Amino acid sequence: IGKGRVLLEGTRVAIIGLGSIVQNCVGAALALKEYDISVTVADARFCKPLDAELIKRLVKEHEILITVEEGSIGGFGSHVIHFLSLNGLLDGNLK
Repeated sequence: IGKGRVLLEGTRVAIIGLGSIVQNCVGAALALKEYDISVTVADARFCKPLDAELIKRLVKEHEILITVEEGSIGGFGSHVIHFLSLNGLLDGNLK
């Protein structure tokens, strides 16, 4: 419990999704591949607790981090940005 999984490995953009929307993230990554944009797709699987190691790895290895969920205010994306802020992970070049 509490561990996400990587579904596709890429190098430039990381998409971390939560819930049924993850399959759409895979589709988006495959579409972006046609434009030579390399995308990692991760399935967070759990909102709480956050998989801190997975998020740190994605931030370290990618230029851009995108969170995708079913549109919840104060949800998964907010937890991720809060985690990034508390751990000084927004101080670099991450977009």
